[in-house]
Amino acid sequence: MALRLSPFPNVFLAGLHGVGWALILPCFWFLDRLIAVCKSTTLERIKRQEQECYLYPFQVFFGCIIFFVLFLVSAPVALLGFLIWAPLQACRRPFSYHIETLLPLEREARHNFEGGKATFGFVTANLCLLPDSLARFNNLGHTQRRATTIGKCIAQGVSRPHIRIFIDSPSSCGTLSASSSLFHTTNSAGYGATDKQTKPAVNDTSGSVDRVVPAANPNSHVVHIPCDNAKEPAIEPAIETVPPTAPAVVNMNQNSNQHGEAGDRNVDLRSQGPGEGDAVPWEISSLFLANLDILCLEEVFDKRAAWKLRDALGPVFGHILYDVGVYACQTPVCCSSFKFFNSGLFLASRFPVLEAQYHCFPNSRGEDALAAKGLLCAKVLIGQNHKQEKVVGYFNCTHLHAPEGEGEIRCEQLNMVTVWIGEFQTSHRRPDEVVVFDVLCGDFNFDNCSPDDLREQNHDIFEEYIDPCRAGPGKEKPWVIGTLMEQPMMYEDDVITPENLQRTLETEELRRQYISPPVPVVGLPLVYPLPDEPWVGRRIDYILYCQNSIAKQCKTEIEEFTFITQLAGLTDHIPVGLRLRVSDFSAE
Repeated sequence: MALRLSPFPNVFLAGLHGVGWALILPCFWFLDRLIAVCKSTTLERIKRQEQECYLYPFQVFFGCIIFFVLFLVSAPVALLGFLIWAPLQACRRPFSYHIETLLPLEREARHNFEGGKATFGFVTANLCLLPDSLARFNNLGHTQRRATTIGKCIAQGVSRPHIRIFIDSPSSCGTLSASSSLFHTTNSAGYGATDKQTKPAVNDTSGSVDRVVPAANPNSHVVHIPCDNAKEPAIEPAIETVPPTAPAVVNMNQNSNQHGEAGDRNVDLRSQGPGEGDAVPWEISSLFLANLDILCLEEVFDKRAAWKLRDALGPVFGHILYDVGVYACQTPVCCSSFKFFNSGLFLASRFPVLEAQYHCFPNSRGEDALAAKGLLCAKVLIGQNHKQEKVVGYFNCTHLHAPEGEGEIRCEQLNMVTVWIGEFQTSHRRPDEVVVFDVLCGDFNFDNCSPDDLREQNHDIFEEYIDPCRAGPGKEKPWVIGTLMEQPMMYEDDVITPENLQRTLETEELRRQYISPPVPVVGLPLVYPLPDEPWVGRRIDYILYCQNSIAKQCKTEIEEFTFITQLAGLTDHIPVGLRLRVSDFSAE
């Protein structure tokens, strides 16, 4: 059974809710501009210095007066809208569902599992799409413009062909993903680039969203690279953008400490980690995963920004869950206080969503209690296998408590996540269905190297879900890169474009300047890294997968783990991607 599109049970309540929000919006916008006009980002200060602009104090003075007066004038109307809007939250489902094309579920399912093998791509990214005034405290502004640009960047990245590279070598074999150098692309960071940099391919000035996005090519291209140098690489099918020589094709990245020379990009993609004893293929890419299947975004708090992302990503993915979370006052068991913002979670899927459920964390404190952070669980329809059984997958995304030094709250939330996922899968699992993946991702707001996060690093959730980047509690694998950037440094030349950020992340000495360092325990000196250990930094964005909850005849393998730099200058997080290969042995 397909989900209802509207979060309200009937058109009347939906219309009444829209009227209430329309009355609130002008007052909310004036207050947002009142604060934003007083808070500048680093990029805006740099531009004012370059342009020698001395009118900024007058802009702040008169802007404050104008927006404050307009705020006071619109406040009575907003109060009336609030009295209409707030009570309706009791009958609102905590998410909206958007389908780009209304087709039968079986026709929309993209994967045919009759061959017994399939690959699935997942990405998680924190976008910091707060109201403009609040985003500026994270050194990010122009929320609507960023939302439009981010939507176009993601659509550009995922709509390209997925090229797989096979290397015929006794020591290095398997499927590798082609790096972004195979494609002729330009800088996609439309927001944040300065005049001395290359002009971006995506330049948003009007704030409109281009809904004409190329459809994803479901076919993967395969490149065979023989170990005998006398033979030319065979490409099936022929692709004009593939260089004729093998060394230029494999554009992969490794940790500088692991391979001696920093920044060496033409190296084998595979790296050995102690985790499962298997090699983990990984890379730093300036583009999102090609043919991405499910995308999870965090901190999409702004409603208008969510609408822009929905319009930009709808033609690419087809199924969108947005505006996830609760508002206003809820039952004490559900949430701890009045909620001004939703959860910020946003889910885009190529597969039809069969079931979805949201839970709000009841133990939030401080500023985090203003938002309805929680867990979103979804069950998606993938297709049919050789026995004509339905093939489904479970996808879970969350955003945990943010303030440092409050690990006990995050541990309680991880406990809730484990229980809620188990309850969701138990209540929605059917005997005639085959589960092929179970993924948990999101912004966990703790890392695996900070002494202050020791409690979270030892949580039992890592016994149930596998973290491809984790060697053990408090220890990352040598190739891992931190995903939280230093906010004051986001507009430096080394990290302002996808290509520059990619080069910076490849070099450990440069990474230290732009990736947030570990958080020490209060009162104790920080010793990091340990001797003979690489410098990683704070990796707080996770993609985990579970093997125990899927069908017994299925086996999951990591095909690729990716650090993505395409949103350089647009967010203070580095998105991460995971591509899983699932094999059904009963089909052999």
